[in-house]
Amino acid sequence: MADKTSNAMWGGRFSTGPDAIMEAINASIAYDRRLAPQDIAGSRAHAAMLAAHGIISTKDAEAIREGLLTVLSEIESGDFPFSAALEDIHMNVEARLKELIGEPAGRLHTGRSRNDQVATDFRLWVRDQCDAAMEGLRALQTALVDQAEAGADWVMPGFTHLQTAQPVTWGHHMLAYAEMFDRDIGRLRDARARMNESPLGAAALAGTSYPLDRDATAHALGFDRPCANSLDAVSDRDFALEFLSAASITAMHLSRLAEELVIWSSAQFRFVSLSDRWSTGSSIMPQKRNPDAAELLRAKLGRIFGAQVALMTVMKGLPLAYSKDMQEDKEQTFDAADSLMLALAAMTGMVGDMTANREALRAAASHGFSTATDLADWLTREAGLPFRDAHHVTGALVALAESRGCDLPDLTLEDMQNAHPAITEAVFDVLGVDNSVASRTSYGGTAPANVRAQVARWRKTLAEASPHA
Repeated sequence: MADKTSNAMWGGRFSTGPDAIMEAINASIAYDRRLAPQDIAGSRAHAAMLAAHGIISTKDAEAIREGLLTVLSEIESGDFPFSAALEDIHMNVEARLKELIGEPAGRLHTGRSRNDQVATDFRLWVRDQCDAAMEGLRALQTALVDQAEAGADWVMPGFTHLQTAQPVTWGHHMLAYAEMFDRDIGRLRDARARMNESPLGAAALAGTSYPLDRDATAHALGFDRPCANSLDAVSDRDFALEFLSAASITAMHLSRLAEELVIWSSAQFRFVSLSDRWSTGSSIMPQKRNPDAAELLRAKLGRIFGAQVALMTVMKGLPLAYSKDMQEDKEQTFDAADSLMLALAAMTGMVGDMTANREALRAAASHGFSTATDLADWLTREAGLPFRDAHHVTGALVALAESRGCDLPDLTLEDMQNAHPAITEAVFDVLGVDNSVASRTSYGGTAPANVRAQVARWRKTLAEASPHA
């Protein structure tokens, strides 16, 4: 026979308890127990407000406050007796509170519903995840800036289509990701600001007749203001979707960097070496060093994309206000947040520990005709050719060098002048990879001087940064 404890919480509405299958599909305590700190914080703020406005007695409010602190202590120590029969974290906490303090526990739910309670708890939890993710991203940016500073003038090939394009610097490449992750921080900050309204006091869907001070509870919980519409307050989860959207874009950026680490650490590239902390060996091939952490990170981030699609699918057909479907909002959001934080920590560790192979980077940059654009620019700037003509002349010289198995700087001046008589000895000043990167001084360019200036800017930004700034 099913446990009837949960039925008692409903005031005797049902004469028999749900069977085991219904209990299994209905209960969320297996995962929403993670909301315990937020649930207890919301309840403490609500009880204090009720007492401040004479809705419950100060004595009852004090008993509730002390009882909730005891419940929180039991949960944090692992001694709390969670029950699936009590369905969720809210009813588990309330039932334990009643065991501890008796009748005053029943006054805690005055003027609120589980609908506004869970919406408040979940907003608080997602808000905390935004803060944690921003902090994790700042740590990763710091590791990238460290790499950029060390390799501000290390030359490497820049790619388009994964084909050698133009020389860039290692520092410039590292700072490209710092910029991406800064926009991710901006999206999380924006999402946090929009979600920072309190549903508490919206009750089931229509508000309440009790003279609640919703501004007081909002401010007690760190919200900017209460939600202005009770229907909206309990019925939307766009705050979680916006977090998942920002997390998904962050995950995409992390996955791109992970992909580069996989490629760069291969024997064919040898651009970087990952430390033993982030690599494994093969069970059969002793020569191998596998970038398992980067590969696992690259795969795990798909869970974040899946969580966003899953929650969007849950929400897309729901009429106002609350429906039980919305219980499925948390599990995938919890998993996505966990995956994001794990990925950020792993990537920060890999970037911090990796060693760039300066010689291999330079050798790769010196092949593949990476200074062809420099030659075309020289022909336009110094010889006065229209760029399209300069592009054609350069293409002919690339073809000549390719046929001889050499690179552009290895051609003779005579070879160059046979392609166009206006070419002079000065052209060789722009064909070296160091000259190439040094010449890219336009704002945002790869020149070492630019990189060092950007590193200084980033040092200042990171020193002044706070999760809410």
